[in-house]
Amino acid sequence: MNQRTAPVVDSTVSFLTHGYAWLPDLRRHLGANTVQTRLAGRTATALHGPDAVGFFYDERHVVRRSALPSPVVDTLFGRGAVHMLDGPEHRTRKALFLALLTGESPVAALVERVGTEWDAAAAAWAQQPAVELFRAASMVLTRAVCGWAGVPLPAEETVQTADDMVAMVDGFATAGPRHWHARRARIRQEKRFEELIRAEREAADLATGRDGAGPRGSALRAVALHRDAYGELLDEHTAAVEALNIVRPATAVAWYAVFAAHALHRWPQHRAPLRARDAAYAEAFAHEVRRFYPFVPFIAGLAARELRWEGVTIPEHSLVLLDVYGQHHDPALWPHPYAFDPARFLGRPPGRDALIPQGGGDPHGHRCPGEDMTVALLRSVSARLSRMEYDVPRQDLAIPLRHVPTRPRSGFVISLPPADAGRPAARNRRPEG
Repeated sequence: MNQRTAPVVDSTVSFLTHGYAWLPDLRRHLGANTVQTRLAGRTATALHGPDAVGFFYDERHVVRRSALPSPVVDTLFGRGAVHMLDGPEHRTRKALFLALLTGESPVAALVERVGTEWDAAAAAWAQQPAVELFRAASMVLTRAVCGWAGVPLPAEETVQTADDMVAMVDGFATAGPRHWHARRARIRQEKRFEELIRAEREAADLATGRDGAGPRGSALRAVALHRDAYGELLDEHTAAVEALNIVRPATAVAWYAVFAAHALHRWPQHRAPLRARDAAYAEAFAHEVRRFYPFVPFIAGLAARELRWEGVTIPEHSLVLLDVYGQHHDPALWPHPYAFDPARFLGRPPGRDALIPQGGGDPHGHRCPGEDMTVALLRSVSARLSRMEYDVPRQDLAIPLRHVPTRPRSGFVISLPPADAGRPAARNRRPEG
């Protein structure tokens, strides 16, 4: 397709108004895969498609340093986070995350903790008239990931910590009260995590490698004692930011958990294979949830130099956007993209640069190191949801595309029968909206 340019008018208001639909609608309106506009006062070139993913994740083309706007940094990632590094500094820091978040052992350990916490929580949910699944899942995930990471979490701090983790994600792409709530949440948790990092270092004899205050091999300990590309310990603030970047993404699986519940409610035929503990189907179901439901609308970087892509000139230091939501609903990549169909992934693992809800490219680059863990947690939670008995009362289950990140408006309220009621599984009533 040829280069097309949007009107000179800045598109920021249009993005905030239309959310996930903004970039796909702009591409359709201009009739091009690659389009240029202005966003936050800067020239922005939007790319689309698996080939563009490879181009975008090549550090010779697109870099992260200074790419993210301050509102996103001050809510979602934190100052000094790995997401904003390039080159050797990024590779050294990324190696820490890969060591902690990939591999069979750490993933299995967190999945087991989440399963234990989920089962205990579900028993308590049955004693309540109704439960908002989104908030309940965030509590489960927060308790589990903090225990797994060696982060102390007194019972009286669980609600505040879980709410803060959710707020940091919920307020990163918006203005107004949600955004300022997210900033306050980050400030509060960064201070708390700085104290944890300080305590861990004070308890550790760095010269002899004596264990610190946290459990041996814990994620908190690994971050506290991590050395950068120059052999230096991270400053306390940066270490706190990165410890939060271990914990916070796991709690964000609450969004996917409620999307899985939404899918099982709308298309209950998927319950049986999940309930039968079909591992391949659970994997395919998790991938389809990540494809079908919206999480991030696009990913942003900065042009490392003047570039050319599909006949478009991309100015040096201008914004480069990768269309995530549009790619996941592109009929050229996914037949019947607005149909929820896990079978599209059965026996056909997703291409590296086709399914990109957590970024694309090489795992050692800027692709999210927690992707394997997210998929594993989603598999486990989806299977548990398929085996639970619950009713879905009438409620507004609409998923507004202008709200980034979005979720069902009601948070997906469920009502569990008492353990001895013996009712059939998931007698769901039709929701409002």
